[in-house]
Amino acid sequence: MVKDLERDLGLPSVLAISIGAMIGSGIFILPALALEIAGPAVILAYALAGILVVPAALSKSEMATAMPEAGGSYIYIERGMGPLLGTIAGLGTWFSLSFKGALALVGGVPYLLLLFDLPLKPVALGLAAVLILINVFGAKQTGRLQVAIVVVMLAALGWFTAGSVSGVQSANYAGFLDAGLGGVLAATGLVFVSYAGVTKVASVAEEVEDPGRNIPLGILGSLAFTTVLYVAIVAVLVGITDPGSVAGSLTPVAVAAEVTLGSAGVVAIIAAAILALVSTANAGILSSSRYPFAMSRDRLAPPSLAAVSDRFGTPVAAITLTGVVLLLLIAFVPILEIAKLASAFQILVFALINAALVAFREGSADYDPEFTSPLYPWTQIAGVVTGGLLLTQMGTVALAGAVVITLASVVWYLVYVRPRVRREGAATDAIRRQVGRNALTDVESAAADATREVLVAFTKAVDEDRERALVELAADVVRPDGGRVVAVRFEEIPDQAPLIEDAADQSSADLAFETRMAALGEELAVDVEADEIVSHDTKHAVVNFAADRGMDTILAEHEPLRLRSRLFADPIDWVVRHAPCDVLLVDNLGYDRPRQVTVAGEGGPHPPLAVTVAEAVAESNGGNVSLWYPADGSEEHRETIDDYQSSISELLSVPVQTESLRSDGGRLPRPDLLVHRGADRRLRAALFDGGPPSPSPGCTTVTVYPHDSRRPSLARRILERAVF
Repeated sequence: MVKDLERDLGLPSVLAISIGAMIGSGIFILPALALEIAGPAVILAYALAGILVVPAALSKSEMATAMPEAGGSYIYIERGMGPLLGTIAGLGTWFSLSFKGALALVGGVPYLLLLFDLPLKPVALGLAAVLILINVFGAKQTGRLQVAIVVVMLAALGWFTAGSVSGVQSANYAGFLDAGLGGVLAATGLVFVSYAGVTKVASVAEEVEDPGRNIPLGILGSLAFTTVLYVAIVAVLVGITDPGSVAGSLTPVAVAAEVTLGSAGVVAIIAAAILALVSTANAGILSSSRYPFAMSRDRLAPPSLAAVSDRFGTPVAAITLTGVVLLLLIAFVPILEIAKLASAFQILVFALINAALVAFREGSADYDPEFTSPLYPWTQIAGVVTGGLLLTQMGTVALAGAVVITLASVVWYLVYVRPRVRREGAATDAIRRQVGRNALTDVESAAADATREVLVAFTKAVDEDRERALVELAADVVRPDGGRVVAVRFEEIPDQAPLIEDAADQSSADLAFETRMAALGEELAVDVEADEIVSHDTKHAVVNFAADRGMDTILAEHEPLRLRSRLFADPIDWVVRHAPCDVLLVDNLGYDRPRQVTVAGEGGPHPPLAVTVAEAVAESNGGNVSLWYPADGSEEHRETIDDYQSSISELLSVPVQTESLRSDGGRLPRPDLLVHRGADRRLRAALFDGGPPSPSPGCTTVTVYPHDSRRPSLARRILERAVF
């Protein structure tokens, strides 16, 4: 049985974790790199980056109060966007936090080397081991350690800022915007990661007291405080040093402190830097270890990672795994480059967080946050757009690294997660409902278009029963709109035979055909016109006749493909592709006043043409329409389909039943007539298959092919297939 985590982190601990997660490499390492890009405008870059983090901070604050569970970004993206993107966010963020934690430890050692001659990696490995043990002992100890570290660190940084203001030289700000907008944006993209830790506290939301109050206050309060602190420190750092003197330095704040505070200031900054970077690493271990913990509880990772220690009340296996990864990174990987790659992924995750909030608000998921983001959805749209903009400033290598992490996550999803998880996100449900609304609009539009004339094309000799079945079906289709049926026998003769001779005189068969059609018209109370066409190419003749007469629909018999048709293309397929109107192909097993007319759903909403044809036939025969749809899928999927089919029922003028196709092989009662969608060759080419097969009910089947002007775009069909 999976245990819950103890809620023992108050507001001070939340603020400490969030501030401690931010104040690290962002102020002690990155200013030197950003100065090389933007010059004095690095001040503006830090302010702009802090503002651009606000949408993600607001979105995450809202979702954290609705879902105060361990896992943070993973939980919100997985619940909002589905298991695939949840896996990408969970694994990617876990790795990137581990990378940043390792960078913080390695980045802190250069400050220590200003006082002691120590080997970098052994010291970093030792600090990492201590922090891992502290996290194993419990979140309360972790939170108290964060409070102590942050208090000491902020005191040192406050002394540096206040004590150095008097030494600021206005000349050092000359040429403030020489790097231009491009330089400012590039520097903003670099220092954006300085604020990534602002939402880390959400990953331990399950351990926060009164999450509805403490999480928003902790996230937004720490962001505002840290933004002001960053801007103040960087402004002072630029103002007290000669232009370019700290650019590229491994210890830029210590260099600046030496100018105004002397050796005592350098020692204070060294202590603050070490504490800050250790704090960043500590918060990184605390939050990143909760990602595999949360993923395990959702079956996206092995179940052992969800185990909570009876003794310490912490997910020891998840912390241990994270610690091993951290130690390996410190020992063997060039951390600075890897951290830059991970930073690009963090920006992507922030964009997904904003998208996930929209999914929750628009979907049908049970979502009741205690705190709501203001200016919805414009805040979230701005977050997504600016995230994309910042990604373009991260460079090709960083983007390529994010792609590699994403692909690795996709592979894990396909190999491990997909066979175990049948769940979908709120976004999928929201999109599916919108697709359903669009499909309903199409049904209304199709119902408003009257079917006045149907061409029944006889392309080969058939017996009188099959002939009658096709004409009777066409009559039922046009009857509600007072239309007419045009029944035409198409005769194909060899190319070398002149058409004028064959078309000059009607044969006895032609005369008998016209007599039968006239009698059928009187019997069915529908205007039936008979004609005969002689041509060298039947398929062209059918299309040309329909175009010349302005037919609304072509109705023809469709037989199973023979070998010749498979090798050289089925002529009726050519008609479907080139017809100037809708096409109905009939697998003719007889037609006798069908009262139970079924529309089969296959890989998308019910086609409007199929619905209108089924409605017309049912209305003509005093019957009803049955909507079939596969029963497999998530609970949300079934609920959405039920709502969609209920809405269709309200649009139709005949009684409607909804029935699910059983996934256990069981069969529904045989209908009198089945109407379904024809295969979309564009979709088949894109997805390498033709979609789910239709049921074989043992009755006459009508396959509908709407005209190109009525067909949804390929992108829309792929979307319908994906969400339906």
